[in-house]
Amino acid sequence: MTSLAVVVTTYNRPDALECVLSAYLSQEDRDIELLVADDGSTDETRHIVARFAERAAFPIRHVWHEDLGFRAGAIRNRAIAATDAAYIVFTDGDCVPLSGFVASHRALAEPGWFVAGNRSLLSERLTRSVLQRQIRLETWSGFDWARAFLRRDVNRLAPLWMHDLSDTRGWRRRQPARWAGAKTCNLGVWRDDLLRVNGFDEAYSGWGLEDSDLVIRLLHAGVRHKNGRFGTPLAHLWHAENDRSRLEANQRQLDALIASRRTRAAVGLDPHGQ
Repeated sequence: MTSLAVVVTTYNRPDALECVLSAYLSQEDRDIELLVADDGSTDETRHIVARFAERAAFPIRHVWHEDLGFRAGAIRNRAIAATDAAYIVFTDGDCVPLSGFVASHRALAEPGWFVAGNRSLLSERLTRSVLQRQIRLETWSGFDWARAFLRRDVNRLAPLWMHDLSDTRGWRRRQPARWAGAKTCNLGVWRDDLLRVNGFDEAYSGWGLEDSDLVIRLLHAGVRHKNGRFGTPLAHLWHAENDRSRLEANQRQLDALIASRRTRAAVGLDPHGQ
């Protein structure tokens, strides 16, 4: 079986992280290691990770760096350097995996391809209820999700449906050069491919587009896009919009990358000993 690590990025949202880690304990496929990539949270997050590490049937590790602002790329690089798993699934500490999430990523993993899935967004009302009442979303039935959709507590049902993972009709490979829409809340990449492109580019400052940068460089390096939608189900807990003050500058950096054929991150995995 593919050696698989899940990297869960978080920052000072311990209630959401607790909900997410509980869901990983209930996965159909628990032959994994899980790394919490912590972008500078306080000790409360560290204590939660330690508590789950004691309970889990698989290794859970806490990878942390000092809080110097939004540095998701840097902490993900630290997590990559901390594991030797052949395949790495990136997600976030506010994205609750349904029970087949890991098994589906393992089934979809294919040399020469990265897998990009999506997620369903929960309302603020449902998110508050889930966190306060510790509702186990990973146990919900199709009826539960349909009822939430009718109440406008989830924006769409399709990402939660499971389609044919064997892809007998080939539709998952129909847009191999697409980068738009691929996000690190639901992304599976081979470790060797991450090393080839030098991981995430830490030259990005603040929120926005560091995940698009990685995907574009993977495409430049010849790694193709495999569609993981309708197969890697995640429920994204509501949160207030991130600070987007650096988005315009990050967009200029991304535009320059698109116009080039560059594959390697300017500031990437190399400083982490990879």
